[in-house]
Amino acid sequence: MLSTDTRRALRADLPASLVVFLVALPLCVGIAVASGVPVELGLVTGVVGGLVVGMMPGSSMQVSGPAAGLTVLVAEAVDRYGLAGLGTIVLIAGLIQIGLGLLRLGRWFRAISMAVVHGMLAGIGLLLIAGQLHILAGADTAPVGLAAFAGLPALVGDLTSSETARLSLVVGTATLAVMLLWNVLPGKLRTVPGALVAVVAAAGASVLLDLPVDTIEVSGLLAAIQPSLGHPSQLADLGVLATIATFTLVASAESLFSAAAVDRLHQGPRTDFDRELVAQGTGNTVCGLLGALPMTAVIVRSSANVHAGAKTKASRVLHGLWLLVFVAAVPGLVGLIPLPALAAVLVHAGCKLLPLRTLPDLWREHRGEAVVLVVTATAIVTTDMFTGVLVGLGLAVAKAAWETSHVRVTVDDGDGDGGTGPIDVAIVGNATFLRLPTILNTLHALPAERIIRLDLHGLRHLDHACGTALDTWIEAHNRSAGGQVQVVAPRPAEDDRPRPVPATE
Repeated sequence: MLSTDTRRALRADLPASLVVFLVALPLCVGIAVASGVPVELGLVTGVVGGLVVGMMPGSSMQVSGPAAGLTVLVAEAVDRYGLAGLGTIVLIAGLIQIGLGLLRLGRWFRAISMAVVHGMLAGIGLLLIAGQLHILAGADTAPVGLAAFAGLPALVGDLTSSETARLSLVVGTATLAVMLLWNVLPGKLRTVPGALVAVVAAAGASVLLDLPVDTIEVSGLLAAIQPSLGHPSQLADLGVLATIATFTLVASAESLFSAAAVDRLHQGPRTDFDRELVAQGTGNTVCGLLGALPMTAVIVRSSANVHAGAKTKASRVLHGLWLLVFVAAVPGLVGLIPLPALAAVLVHAGCKLLPLRTLPDLWREHRGEAVVLVVTATAIVTTDMFTGVLVGLGLAVAKAAWETSHVRVTVDDGDGDGGTGPIDVAIVGNATFLRLPTILNTLHALPAERIIRLDLHGLRHLDHACGTALDTWIEAHNRSAGGQVQVVAPRPAEDDRPRPVPATE
């Protein structure tokens, strides 16, 4: 017999699982199509995210599955290394995630600059939107990277010369319009996800009107899954290793940031980030063995789970079960979905990745963070994901180093003594090589024939470059005619231990 609390939780978790299933279904299919893999593989990743990751400890409310944030990266990996290479990449990335979680390094992913993460998602969103606009205009496949932007002008010519392209655009635009209008309807109607309603409506219209638009190709679950233990020989390729590192970084950061966001939505148990990283790694390991898409925790599905009233992890496990039943029982229904309708779903998902609301406020309040965000996104669009993330991280570190190197040099030349008395100079803050020009410009501007009383009491840190430059200036000033430097307070040593510096007599 089930206890009263268990029955009460199931009464909440069962309907919540159905809501999450309805949200996840079009996204699993659409992300698979945009990634250039069979649609069944996107559904398999959703099933693994529910049945495997859903039962593991970590976060109780967030839901895992294929993510729009990995779409561009997956498409590039499939284009370069094929489905077999993708399986190897996902498998190794999953094993690394498990190792990082067991080493209790999960919490350190939260130390990644939010500007870099948002810039990464913005770059992915721009690439996703640009690629799916080609599908909206009737193309069979979406170009990747800068080619997606370069080909946009040609779409205008296609639309003017091809009736099929115009019809495809109408189907996609109508799907997008339904999704946007669905958000303004009363709350009870919005229980059914707008993306699902729009896709079903587009499929129904295409069938009833016999519209000549491309639909999804379905090969069957058993034909799509190609189990493998990976291809170790591919690990000798530096490109594969770089892709694995990018997968690990992006998937882990997105999952753990999602967990932190979901924790703010409910009052239940907080996330154990190390265990969650192990759970995500286990899911990706299984997906790699099955040759499926990589997974992350996804904020859209997770927030839907919380808002639908889920109480325990049973809701996310059940959502995986419903996906499995669907893909096993009625896979043919997926083949009725028009490609332009899925493209509209992904354009909508790509727009959600853009920081359109937060960027203006960020620019006003933290201009440096906004620059990091924009540079990261631009680097991802113009180069690749791995390079773009490295550029963003490097810029974030440089920005942090610059901002922590606050130093102030004050000069009091004794106005009342006719310009003959000692000059008081105080250096306060953190003296690093980044601020060395400021310090030296002030010191070199002091009169060489005057006595300088140098107060270093407020100097909290002195690196090697500044320490050497300061010693050199003191020696040079002492050698000048009439010049003399009196250090009236000890300076910090370069290893941050107090080291007295005697005043020069």
